[in-house]
Amino acid sequence: MKSKNQIEEQLKKKTDPILVETIILAKKNPSWIDVASVLTGSRRKRKNINLSEISNAEGKIIAVPGKVLSQGEISKKIKVVALNFSDKAKEKLLKAGCEIVLLKDEIQKNKDAKDVKILK
Repeated sequence: MKSKNQIEEQLKKKTDPILVETIILAKKNPSWIDVASVLTGSRRKRKNINLSEISNAEGKIIAVPGKVLSQGEISKKIKVVALNFSDKAKEKLLKAGCEIVLLKDEIQKNKDAKDVKILK
């Protein structure tokens, strides 16, 4: 895990305003510091997760510090939190009755990361 100083230094290189806001929010909350650490790294190292991996994960809320892709199916109704979603993944999640939330919004609402399983 990176220190807050390392996160701050790497944050200066980021230009996407949504990404920057998400990192700042995650850095302020100790429960979300792992997410900030992942997001400040290079885009190539950021994990893209398919629906099949989310379907196999246990938890009420699944957080993805990256993008959710549409490969696979999902049958359970869960809350999926991610930095970004592909259009097909959104469509499949909504069809399955899942709740879709952006990462920055969940960090603001759920500061303690209660019931959150982070897929890294």
